[in-house]
Amino acid sequence: MPLTIKPPPGTPGKAWPAIAVGMFVAFGGVLYGYDTGTIGGILAMPYWLETFATTTAIDPLTGIRGPAITASQSAEIVSLLSAGTFFGALTASPACDFLGRRIGLLLSTLVFTIGVILQTISTAIPLFVAGRFVAGFGVGMISASIPLYQSETAPKWIRGTIVGSYQLAITIGLLLASVVDHSTGGRNDTGSYRIPIAVQFAWAIILAGGLIILPETPRFHIKNGKPEKAAKALSQLRRLDADHPALVEELGEITANHEYELSLGKATYLDCFKGTLGKRLATGCLLQSLQQLTGVNFIFYYGTSYFKNSGIGNGFIISMITSAVNVGSTFPGLYMVEAWGRRPLLLFGAIGMATCQFIVAGIGTGVGTENEAAQKALVAFVCIYIFFFACSWGPCAWVVTGEIFPLKVRAKSLSMTTASNWLLNWAIAYSTPYLVDSGPGNANLQSKVFFIWGGFCFICIFFVWAMIYETKGFSLEQVDEMYAKVGKAWQSKGFQPTVSFQEVAEAGYGDGRKSSLMDIENNIQRKKSVGTDEYAGQEKV
Repeated sequence: MPLTIKPPPGTPGKAWPAIAVGMFVAFGGVLYGYDTGTIGGILAMPYWLETFATTTAIDPLTGIRGPAITASQSAEIVSLLSAGTFFGALTASPACDFLGRRIGLLLSTLVFTIGVILQTISTAIPLFVAGRFVAGFGVGMISASIPLYQSETAPKWIRGTIVGSYQLAITIGLLLASVVDHSTGGRNDTGSYRIPIAVQFAWAIILAGGLIILPETPRFHIKNGKPEKAAKALSQLRRLDADHPALVEELGEITANHEYELSLGKATYLDCFKGTLGKRLATGCLLQSLQQLTGVNFIFYYGTSYFKNSGIGNGFIISMITSAVNVGSTFPGLYMVEAWGRRPLLLFGAIGMATCQFIVAGIGTGVGTENEAAQKALVAFVCIYIFFFACSWGPCAWVVTGEIFPLKVRAKSLSMTTASNWLLNWAIAYSTPYLVDSGPGNANLQSKVFFIWGGFCFICIFFVWAMIYETKGFSLEQVDEMYAKVGKAWQSKGFQPTVSFQEVAEAGYGDGRKSSLMDIENNIQRKKSVGTDEYAGQEKV
């Protein structure tokens, strides 16, 4: 079914308010993408190196010895952001559960701003990496909170596109970082690196300004036992009166589903690892980890330095090209996530990425980067790889993790899946200089590192087939039903929801038996059947 901006026929209310809210919140991805992308260019800036360097090295292009940083310093500077994001993502859960999704995001923006201040005023590595860690803490909170807010406010028919727009904002941030780095990189003063860093104040102000007026999510209010506030928030998002039958029905289903989930047990961190919740958590954590292990951030963290050291033209220009491809390729992904579905799109991306990574590794290793034709082919296949990533695993990983968890553990589970993303992000950022660079104690893999990324992309194919459920077109509550009924991910394509959680609530699940959802539904169907038979008997009499 093709994606349209108009809701399905017969859908009451307005679509644009929830879409506008979700798209605006996605702007937080610009903070994530820009902060991630700007460091690669900064590390290659001559003035930054003169200011922060503690050693010298020979430039591979000019043959002249100049200021440089060691592989360990490069790893520390780049990876400290990811270390901060790991802890920030874990902090997002208590912040969003106790303060609310909206206030949690506001707090994240404040923490991020403090980190930007520290980086802007720094003139030595210690303060600079401290600022990177604090900014990373804020980015980690943002990265877990945004998909949570979006998935809880978006209509089900366009939820994938709205949550996927977060990845689009990330790619725009990466592109903006490349443009600003290229614009200021030649300056012979502190503006060369301070301007790219300070630009982030603008992104934080825009996001914080909007969050002040946006509504809280209806599901957060239900979780906290405030149905009146939930009705008001949902009324704003759907542009329906609070007593409209469609709004009452949607709110009733959210409430009944939440009460059913609570009837099965408490919502502690330990509960996230049990039963189908544990299965969903494993799916989310592995999905986010594999997203990083595809190697995309090698391109955006170290691409400028890698291409420069490989003799491939201007590293800044190549970085801008790859960032532009990243942005442009995300748009078809926002269409395909709803038109194709989650499973086909992730499989398509994994197969394409694996093919491209092995080709890049083969070209760089077998032919070498001294050959001009090989250089062009290598850059071309890196761009094709980025296309496959940006239209599939980039947006779709956030979509899937944003919609597979029940309300009672959604914030906790999302914080852990996002933390998994950042843990692998940190590991890759920290280890890559040692894997790629030459020098004592380093592996000096150069282009051979793409064999590693290609191997993980190959693993992604089997992971999607075995673990990813098809959730396209279902409400968050219907996704719960699917996990309760469908045991294997590859069997999920033909699933059709049949449960009304309001009927489940009326059937009584709070009697201490903890019956399965299928048992309760069967009881409901039997009662309906008996009622129908009795009514038919009365008609005959």
